[in-house]
Amino acid sequence: MEEEKASQAAVAAEALSDKEGHGSDCSPLVGGSGREIHYGGWVYHLGVNTVGHEYCHLRYLVLRGAYIVMYKRDPEEHPGMKPIRKGSISHTLKVEEVGRRNINHGELYVLRFYNRLEQRKLGEIACASAGESHKWMEAFEQAKQQAEYNLLKGSTRQRFNMDGEFNLEGHRPRVRRYAKGLKKLIKIGKGPEMLIRQSSGLGSNARRGAYFEGDIGDVIEMHDWKCVRTVNGVRIFEDVSNSKDAKRLLLKSVSIIEANADTVFEVVLNLDRHKRYEWDTLTGDLELLDSVNGHNDVVYGTYEPTHLNWWHSKRDFIFSRQWFRGQDGSYTILQLPASDKRRPPKSGYRRTKINPSTWEIRRLKTSNFSTEKCLVTHMLEVQYYSWGGWWRKQFSNFDKTIPYALLCQVTGLKEYFGANPSLTIDTSLTIVEPKVSDASTAETEFKDSEMADEFFDATASSDSLDDEDSDDEIEISKGAGNLKLKNVSWAILALRGSKGLLERSELDANCPSVTIDPRQFHGSMVQGKAQTDSNCWSSPNGHGFMIRGKNYLKDYSKIVGGDPLLKLIAVDWFKADNNSIDKVALHPKSLVQSKAGKALPFILIVNLEIPSKPNYSLVLYYAAEKPLSKDSLLGRFVDGTDMFRDSRFKLIPSIVEGYWMVKRAVGTKACLLGKAVTCKYLRQDNFLEIDVEIGSSSVARSIISLVIGYITSIVVDLAILIEAKEENELPEYILGTVRLNQVRLESAVPYWGES
Repeated sequence: MEEEKASQAAVAAEALSDKEGHGSDCSPLVGGSGREIHYGGWVYHLGVNTVGHEYCHLRYLVLRGAYIVMYKRDPEEHPGMKPIRKGSISHTLKVEEVGRRNINHGELYVLRFYNRLEQRKLGEIACASAGESHKWMEAFEQAKQQAEYNLLKGSTRQRFNMDGEFNLEGHRPRVRRYAKGLKKLIKIGKGPEMLIRQSSGLGSNARRGAYFEGDIGDVIEMHDWKCVRTVNGVRIFEDVSNSKDAKRLLLKSVSIIEANADTVFEVVLNLDRHKRYEWDTLTGDLELLDSVNGHNDVVYGTYEPTHLNWWHSKRDFIFSRQWFRGQDGSYTILQLPASDKRRPPKSGYRRTKINPSTWEIRRLKTSNFSTEKCLVTHMLEVQYYSWGGWWRKQFSNFDKTIPYALLCQVTGLKEYFGANPSLTIDTSLTIVEPKVSDASTAETEFKDSEMADEFFDATASSDSLDDEDSDDEIEISKGAGNLKLKNVSWAILALRGSKGLLERSELDANCPSVTIDPRQFHGSMVQGKAQTDSNCWSSPNGHGFMIRGKNYLKDYSKIVGGDPLLKLIAVDWFKADNNSIDKVALHPKSLVQSKAGKALPFILIVNLEIPSKPNYSLVLYYAAEKPLSKDSLLGRFVDGTDMFRDSRFKLIPSIVEGYWMVKRAVGTKACLLGKAVTCKYLRQDNFLEIDVEIGSSSVARSIISLVIGYITSIVVDLAILIEAKEENELPEYILGTVRLNQVRLESAVPYWGES
């Protein structure tokens, strides 16, 4: 009875306050402590629509004192944004933690709201993590305390004109007023981007292995690593994604080493016996046989595994090493078995074939400048016919095997650096304080005029902010467990690089679209019709790539790529015995010079020149349905300087299928091609051609030579994009993609004019 009287008193107080305060906004509501309380953050609004289908809306909630408003956008980023729901928090409101709920393979933490007196369910919201859920619980508890304070105080001060108690159920009431004074919010969560990446079903393509890969790459990796053993802080993993492979097992050991990545690389590469004896328990005796080039050598080694109780024979071996440094400062070392007639088996030793393996040394970001850390990964192939069956049957004795001793090299490295503190900090970086401070320092020549950020303002003209269910809906079919994107949320479209949204910023929205008929364009390489086709190309979506998100400059977050902006219309696969293949678009036989090609608003030609005998060229033709917007990032790239282009033109490679060593050699990180190799640009008429001279880099030549050796058995995806470096250029989008399926070298046709 007392609670009912209190509830009636609260309603009466609210009615009086609303009557006196109608038509005006009020001063900030202050609690009993005299401190203004604001909370705000992104959540999911869960519910059931009028036809019985579940929905999941991405919404921004703001709690101000005892009042709550819901937006489609962040009101701080969009001043004047009209709320779609609003109301008051009653002291009888009950907030219940429902726990985790699986929505399209993504785990959400659900909060349920209802009135304690009427047991009336008001609705549900969901958060990405348990921590955010707990913070919202505390925020609503603060709001309830504010409501109780208002009731006891009998406050009739002016405040928001709310539509009664906040209701999350059913269709929202029409909201006509703007909410103001929403400054100095206590932010809960890190924004819609992190919310989607952590929990949404649209993030179900999240990278496997991200929990132990450290600074993840830009390709969604298909390995499925399972931790099978830990040794002195080093974890040993087995790749279980290919458990049916009867030929080989893939194992790796992973650990964080508190040292500079450059120093760790030097230690691993160093052949000095006395230094290797301090950390290498098996292959400490190594000798350089041949130095092929600055990134490749041949090594001879011996080992006497006396510590392996059941294995006493002496062995010697020869292997080649190939290493390179990525643009992000990471190192990769490939180790493959080799032979050398100049070094026959040593007397008393048995020649053995070394296991193919890789070292990956990746620097980690730390808040403390004086402390450097890197993630060291040693990956090892184990032939199933030799060790694989033994591994399965006698796993408990694995620590007596040679593969185990090789994997424990990471443990030795970790202990070696721990015992030598002088090696842990090795940097040539010097910080010099400027004598003159100039806040108006000129911008670099890479920065052009600012571009209006229209990603989050692009909504269909028929959409109405007054109808919450008219857009933003993620419809979840009951019982099926499938996700239907009925009218995909503005935020998710923007974060994933939606083509429809990009057309307003990258392509001229004032010009009509041109229909691109693929039948009018033909290249020397055929387009694949089915997944089983070989020696062909196709154009996949960008869901296999990770690109920079909206908040990348703040938290380095990356998101799953979306559909490419430009359409791949043809692929040429050329060869030339003596001459280089460039300026393809100017040739009379080029599709760019055809009547259909000249009618296209814009064509991007990417010519990948592959050094070999003969020389090859893979020419990709991408077309736009509209002219480019001159002020867009793409427009500035196309008509910009070569220096600007070199600093922005980015390629992300991905070996979808193929030998694991080729995957590690190609890597998973994006590459600024203009910084790695020589790129030449030809801008004329309605096209831009980019000739990429892969042979201009010794590292690139070395990697390409390895790839060509396996080209008939690999499937490779490429994504082309322009790197976003300014806030108004984010999120990134994929310019174009191509999938090359088991290409045959002999299928290349002579370049026009060659016999």
